[in-house]
Amino acid sequence: MIEYDSQIMNEFKDYRGPVAEFYDHVVPYRERQDVGFFVDMAKESGGPVLEMGCGTGRVLIPTARAGIEILGVDLSDSMLSICRQHLVAEPPEVGDKVQFAQGDMCTFDAGRIFNLVTIPFRPYQHLATVDDQMRCLINVYRHLPVGGRLVFDLFNPALASLIADDILQESKDGPPFTLKDGRIVQRYARTTSRDVFKQIIEVDLIYRIKHPDSHEEVFTHSILMRYSFRYEVEHLLARCGFSVENVYADYDKSPFGSKYPGELIFVARKQ
Repeated sequence: MIEYDSQIMNEFKDYRGPVAEFYDHVVPYRERQDVGFFVDMAKESGGPVLEMGCGTGRVLIPTARAGIEILGVDLSDSMLSICRQHLVAEPPEVGDKVQFAQGDMCTFDAGRIFNLVTIPFRPYQHLATVDDQMRCLINVYRHLPVGGRLVFDLFNPALASLIADDILQESKDGPPFTLKDGRIVQRYARTTSRDVFKQIIEVDLIYRIKHPDSHEEVFTHSILMRYSFRYEVEHLLARCGFSVENVYADYDKSPFGSKYPGELIFVARKQ
């Protein structure tokens, strides 16, 4: 059985080269309904906000547009570079609200506190061990005042998916998209393994790229994700000094259990 450690996970979390370039064009990412939810939580906090795993700024930039001071942290230089490029196109008053830092969500130290810490779109699930998950939560705790909030989301594990007989089966992951230079990209996904004891799923994201001159290339990005269940996460939060304020099934704040499988969206306060 594979042993999963921090060094391995750092390699998977660093979205390099083509993955960062394609990220904003992937339709399932582009059409996610979570941005308004996280922006509203930021506005409610009054700022400042620390966003861990800010990527290309999908949530970070709308938060800054809402007038909230925000620090975005990501492990990947490539993702942060694209985020900076996006920010150049924004008015100066938006850019003035944003700072960046490269770092690991388990160890990063901003040297200050924030009223809100967010971890949007599941980067927490790239932490493959309970030890790393707790290190992350303890690090978040250090960056919050008493009463400060942590908001993050996971996918809610669906039993049918966990036992599906689909290992190595490749399927389209959203419609194709076209880049400015004319390349057409179709993304596929295939599950390569499931470790039901350690709750680890390994997935290949396969980008099939057709160039304007008709030649083709393929880029494969392999990731690991650890799935967690509601009460498991609540237990870890309690161990790390948080009380759970709300658990939602969707970004419209539907209560957990109202949709299946839905999302696992946690709002927790530092005790």
